[in-house]
Amino acid sequence: MLHTSSRIKKYAKTYSQAENYSIKKCNTTYTNAIKILQKENNLKGRIIKTTNIACEFIITSDKEFFEKIGEEETKRYFQTAYDFVSNYQKLGEKYILSAKVHMDETIPHMHLTFVPVVHTKDKNGNAIEKIACSEYWKGKDSYKRLQDNFYSYITKAGFDLERGNTKENTHIPIETLKKLTNYENIKYEIENNEKTDSLDISKNELETKNLSLVVAQNKQLVEYNKKLKTNLAKAYIAIKRVTTLQNENTNLKQENKKLKNYIEKTFQVVKVLFDFPIDRLKRLIDNFIRNIEKN
Repeated sequence: MLHTSSRIKKYAKTYSQAENYSIKKCNTTYTNAIKILQKENNLKGRIIKTTNIACEFIITSDKEFFEKIGEEETKRYFQTAYDFVSNYQKLGEKYILSAKVHMDETIPHMHLTFVPVVHTKDKNGNAIEKIACSEYWKGKDSYKRLQDNFYSYITKAGFDLERGNTKENTHIPIETLKKLTNYENIKYEIENNEKTDSLDISKNELETKNLSLVVAQNKQLVEYNKKLKTNLAKAYIAIKRVTTLQNENTNLKQENKKLKNYIEKTFQVVKVLFDFPIDRLKRLIDNFIRNIEKN
C-alpha cells in the first residue's frame, strides 16, 4: 500500500487544494460515526479509552507511477484501492469512515480511515461482528499479507505497480513520508475528529486504578491470612487440649474402674475375714468421707 522504494523525488505536476476530493466523507466526528455503526450493526467488543477503534491507511506510490498513468487513471487507482480495503478480510464498505485523496502535495495519496471490524463467532457459535483491532491485524506477517494482497488486487485491475522487495523490507523513511503526505496536519484533523467525552479513561488512569485495586485486595488478603493463621493456631491449641482431656478422661475412667474393682475385692476380703456385712461397711466409709469433707 505504501510504495517500498526509497527513490522519492519531487512530483512534476502541482495541484491546487480545489483538486482534492473525498471518495467517502465523514459528515460527523469519528466518535459519533462509530457509535452509529455500533448501534445499527450491533457491533460487539468492549470499548474503552485505550481501545483502537479506528485505523488509517496512507495509499500512494512514486512519482514515475503517477506521471505515467495520468490524472484519470490516478483517480481510478485510488477508487480501486478504496474497493480493496472495503473487501479486504470482508471488512465491508460501511466500516470505512472516510477516504480523502490529496492532490495538492508532493505526491498524490489517499488517507483512508476505517473501523477494524472482524466477522467471527461468539462462545455459543453465533455469527457476530465486533471491533477488534488486534484480531484484524492478527499475526506477525499481517502487514506483509496486506501488501501482497493489495499488489495482487491492484495489478489485476490493470495497474503496473511494482511490488517492493519483501526480503529487504525497504520502505519510505517515516520523516520523508510525513513531508510527502502533510502528515502533521492530517494527524491534527484526525485527533480532533476522534475526541470524545464518553470515553474518558486514559490508559495510565486505567492502569493506576487497576493497580490500586490490586494493592487494596492484597492488603485485605494479608489481613485475612493473618487472622486465619491466628484462628487456626487457636483451633489447633483447643483441639490439642480437648485431645489431652479426652486422653486424661479415658485414663481416669480406666483408673476409676480399677479402683472400683479393688474396693469391691477389699469389701469381699473384709466380709470373709471379719464376717462384717458389706452394706454396713460401705455406710461407715461414706460417713467417714463426709466427715473429712466437712472439716
